[in-house]
Amino acid sequence: MTFDDLNLNTSLLSALDDLGYTNPTTIQRKVFSVVMSGADVCGIAQTGTGKTFAYLLPCLRKWKFSKDKNPQILIIVPTRELVAQVVEAVKVLSSYTSLVVVGVYGGVNINTQKAEVEKGLDVLVATPGRLYDLALNGAFKTKSIKQLVIDEVDEMLNLGFRTQLKNILDLLPAKRQNLMFSATITDEVESLIATYFNDPVRIEAAPTGTPLENIIQTAYEVPNFYTKVNLLELLLTTDTDMTKVLVFVATKHLADELYEQLEAKFPGTAGVIHSNKEQNHRFNTVKQFQEGNYRFIIATDIVARGIDIAEVTHVINFDMPEVPENYIHRIGRTGRADKKGIAITFITPMEKENRTAIEGLMKYIIPVTPLPANLAISEVLTEDEKPKVYMKIIQLKVPKKEEVGPSFHEKSAKNKKVNFIVRKKDRMMKKYGKPITRGQKK
Repeated sequence: MTFDDLNLNTSLLSALDDLGYTNPTTIQRKVFSVVMSGADVCGIAQTGTGKTFAYLLPCLRKWKFSKDKNPQILIIVPTRELVAQVVEAVKVLSSYTSLVVVGVYGGVNINTQKAEVEKGLDVLVATPGRLYDLALNGAFKTKSIKQLVIDEVDEMLNLGFRTQLKNILDLLPAKRQNLMFSATITDEVESLIATYFNDPVRIEAAPTGTPLENIIQTAYEVPNFYTKVNLLELLLTTDTDMTKVLVFVATKHLADELYEQLEAKFPGTAGVIHSNKEQNHRFNTVKQFQEGNYRFIIATDIVARGIDIAEVTHVINFDMPEVPENYIHRIGRTGRADKKGIAITFITPMEKENRTAIEGLMKYIIPVTPLPANLAISEVLTEDEKPKVYMKIIQLKVPKKEEVGPSFHEKSAKNKKVNFIVRKKDRMMKKYGKPITRGQKK
């Protein structure tokens, strides 16, 4: 099946020809007719299967020119990088039309974005927080929105956008088409669908959690953190096929620390990206990596979702993710568009539980590769890896105090001090039995 077999107009077919795309992916083929019918859609597909074009092609096919300055299509995504990617995809697909697309996200001046939105647009791509702020500021009206797309909704909920997302859904017109695309469907997502969607058609391109066929997975069992560092340096030094590598780590601090060590050994070929880095730095790092100026970048899970970086040769899980689904999203950065990819995972004894959970989700055992013979095994341990010595604390029983009386006796009645004044008349009465007076005045 080719794109010519779908009900696409000339402008979209021309844009696809310019891109060199001829055959739709499974999710694109399945979703198109359902969206065109007007039904709500819940699309479940592995990362790297073309979800972005799956919702953009039918939405842009249904788009009609309007003089209204308010958006007709609203696309909500979890990260700034994904906003930029979707905006670029819309621009490419609509290059033969007059459609206007604007992307908004937090971390930059809201007034600049507000002015751009107020000029008029057809498609608005946004992160939830900035979108809600602009809606409250009156930058645009929601009455014209005909189609709502929520991409990676489970990641939005994980990032804490639950309240903003629900507030936005309450602002939208009741008569609209809802499209949601994600690699995983959690109970919280199910609740959101039940509340705001109208009996959506579920379209699954691949079972959630199955290992991707285009990705060769392997693992190294290493004793500790510093041996991981040595192994990563060794692989980057000896494997010439590692031309475009994504290295995933657990925390922002670790990303910076690992970058400093590797930058010294591979100067000018490494980048680092996480949520503490300013926006321009993040965009520039991704751009340098895409253009091949950086051989590898070190990242947290911020880029595990949705960022389409072409021809990533290897994904290295320096740390195993605590959330099993994130493993799928990480390794899905390679092996895209029917190309082969390699995913390598470093596993310490402390990460065995994470490994079990991931393999249980995938229903697949990650093959273990023996450690290279020339690998330097470090004996230095981090604070977390050092064995803990637990001392048994013996509680000594304190004897109970005996019940004893007070250390003083009660005063006798005559010794008790009475603090009140007795009049002379009363004293005389008590002493003589009758009042004593001075006699009558003369």
